[in-house]
Amino acid sequence: MHNMKDLLKIEQEKLEVINQYLEDPDNPLISRLLEVVDKFGGPEVINRKAAEARDPESLLARLKEIDSPYVADIEWLQEERDKGSFIPLKDFCAARDVDFAGLNQANAVTLEISALQFFPWLITQAKQSIQNRELMPGRVIRVRNMKEQCEDNGDIMATALAMQIIGATWVETLDTKGTDGSNIHLGGPETITGYFGGIGQPNDHPIKWIEEYLHYYTTYGTKQVLNINPGTVLLGYLLNKLGIDNEFKISVFMGNDNPYNIFWTLMTAKLFSRSDDTTSLIGFNLSNAVDTDTIRMADKIRAALGFTGKVRFEYHITETYKSIIIQPFLRRNELLEVAREVPNISAKHEGGEPDIEKTRSHPSDILEYFLPKKEILEKDLFQTLEQNYMDKHYSLNLTANALLESGIGVICAGNLH
Repeated sequence: MHNMKDLLKIEQEKLEVINQYLEDPDNPLISRLLEVVDKFGGPEVINRKAAEARDPESLLARLKEIDSPYVADIEWLQEERDKGSFIPLKDFCAARDVDFAGLNQANAVTLEISALQFFPWLITQAKQSIQNRELMPGRVIRVRNMKEQCEDNGDIMATALAMQIIGATWVETLDTKGTDGSNIHLGGPETITGYFGGIGQPNDHPIKWIEEYLHYYTTYGTKQVLNINPGTVLLGYLLNKLGIDNEFKISVFMGNDNPYNIFWTLMTAKLFSRSDDTTSLIGFNLSNAVDTDTIRMADKIRAALGFTGKVRFEYHITETYKSIIIQPFLRRNELLEVAREVPNISAKHEGGEPDIEKTRSHPSDILEYFLPKKEILEKDLFQTLEQNYMDKHYSLNLTANALLESGIGVICAGNLH
């Protein structure tokens, strides 16, 4: 068997062929990428603009310039943080008779919630967390239309600033994707089989995706975005290799559902990592179908490639009640089992508890992520969708309780708790 494994080794000359293709001045794939990077001023200028755009003082000043109603909420959030209004994690543990000092912090699980579509929901969440002595998430995913949130009283800036105030990482979802009409053959449910190969980034859309990313990176400091297509994943690696400090997470829609698939994803990240072994891939959702053995194997692959502390496995604990998965879907027990052995996992809450969801007159529905705010208001759904979001917050705190009571640490909003 050992001799057979030797046959799998990639010969150096094969790698050289790939390098030659990457360096070929007539390579149109790379030339188009470089043209976009040059358009934005090159890596050094791009990173500088992004850092300036993400600066909290700059974001607050820009919100004030447009007379955003969110300024008052931002100032309130900062004041409550500074006053220590949120429960310290140590006290949260004590209230549950959990030995804080004895927690397994090496395998601490990040508390993740999705999707925070509107900034005001975060304020509702924060107020309830203060009142009920609950934990705020350490990681937040957004799937709202980018252009819409930019035009909505600076929602994109308010959220970016709030995330830095509370000490959480956050991810945005770019508008350039297969559901934007770029795949002319896909429509609604009547063309659902057309989605089996992924929602897609056909033809020249990967370059448009890069251009959109660099626009939001340099304008608002948006660093982490969702990635759904092998082409844009590759471009995300290449962009980072060029010196741009971009980051992305791979969506569950990519379908990383077995160890070989996971090896492919991480192998590519390794091949295009920087000389210091860092990569722009900061995490990826495994498929909802993976079992605990696949997660354990994925962890071994990740460790072998030196990415244990660099690439997070984002694991769905709950899913929206409608339009994505057979219900009931609740993976908390599996998380407790695997988190004892596997580090750098986030527990993603995309829906509420199934037993609660089924009692709602309007349970959570992933298709509503794509509803324009105007339509939401016309249908009088804003408060209803906020309640769906708060159901996810409730689930997140149940997961925190379960982890802590099992002796496993949690990563929540670092500046609050």
